[in-house]
Amino acid sequence: MSTTLNANKIIYEKPLLGFAAFSGTGKTTLLLKLIPELKQRGLRIAVIKHAHHNFDMDTPGKDSYELRKAGAVPMLICSSHRTVITIENEIETDPELQQILTHIPADSVDMILVEGFKKWPFDKIELHRESTGKPLIHPDDENIIAIAHDNKTPLKNTDLPQLDINNINAIADFVIQYRKT
Repeated sequence: MSTTLNANKIIYEKPLLGFAAFSGTGKTTLLLKLIPELKQRGLRIAVIKHAHHNFDMDTPGKDSYELRKAGAVPMLICSSHRTVITIENEIETDPELQQILTHIPADSVDMILVEGFKKWPFDKIELHRESTGKPLIHPDDENIIAIAHDNKTPLKNTDLPQLDINNINAIADFVIQYRKT
């Protein structure tokens, strides 16, 4: 599995495309609609989601939780339905995206979608809703390759492709075309 930083951009064996937006814009909501559409079109999609807060996917009292708390690093639990790997970060900073990518078997996916990590250098679609009152991330992020928004008219001062944030088929078409490049 190969992950590199090329010309200040993260490159991975499989296409990597982010969805960047301010909180409350609807990144997860969009991905919940986009992923089934891409799957229906034959793509195997992995997702990396950034969390700004501490979280735990395990339950106190369960064996896997207790083994992890006893010092098992990483802790892997699997069944016929799923496998989960829990890795404790040694320092309380976000791990490097390149490091996270090493946990995704490249032969099991066609593309990786990333929610968040908006400051990391990889291609992204910016999501923008006028109602949030937030500014565009573009043009301050040169890794934005398109903007999906809900404005009635095209955004000015950009030559990037513009997509209707509510048109999942058009966004899926764009993602598939991006994957081919």
